[in-house]
Amino acid sequence: MMRSILITGASSGIGRATAEVFLENGWQVGLLARRRDRLQEIAAGRTGAHVLVADVTDPAAVDRAFADFAARAGRLDVLFNNAGIFGPAGPIDEVSTGDWFEVVNVNLNGMFLAARAAFRQMRRQAPQGGRIINNGSISAHVPRPGSVGYTTTKHAITGLTRALSLDGRPFDIACGQIDIGNARTELLDALIERQKRADPDAPPVETMEVADAARSVLHMASLPLSANVQFMTVMATKMPYIGRG
Repeated sequence: MMRSILITGASSGIGRATAEVFLENGWQVGLLARRRDRLQEIAAGRTGAHVLVADVTDPAAVDRAFADFAARAGRLDVLFNNAGIFGPAGPIDEVSTGDWFEVVNVNLNGMFLAARAAFRQMRRQAPQGGRIINNGSISAHVPRPGSVGYTTTKHAITGLTRALSLDGRPFDIACGQIDIGNARTELLDALIERQKRADPDAPPVETMEVADAARSVLHMASLPLSANVQFMTVMATKMPYIGRG
């Protein structure tokens, strides 16, 4: 049986790149996002691609999508819990409560709902078990300026990863976290453009190819359940992570 992975936020950026890498390596891939046209574009002509249209903040839609994919694929081996947004940048007193709630809803509640649905399926399937990989980000450790919502939620994902790792042990459910820094995506391009407008004389932003991050997820997912990458940091070599603040 082909191994299976469900990827949230699969329509663009890291999610899309990861989906393409897994499809190229013969996995069954559940492509979950809100934009059907983007998902169909990725799935077109590819064996093993499953389009799952859902909003990660909708509990019923998430549960339906996971049940649908498990029925099609036969089981759920891996969740790449990836969907997230950055939100408007600025100091905390310029962040509206609406923007705060939106970032928390997608980045924290959405990842909780996806992890919950995956854990439920992995606990009940036979053979029991599976793997959850949370996309933490470098911001799970150190912030970018003006990123209170994004940084807070990504720090929370580290707690989610640790809790799932502990609670999953009796059921052979492993959980790890990948913290990705400056992979070239639409989200990063928008941040770079925003920084250029704020400081045209700032040095260029160091980046890495998003496919390199995707291959790191493949490595984590391919391990036997007796082994786990608990935390992985993969980033542009020269980005100011060590020493930034």
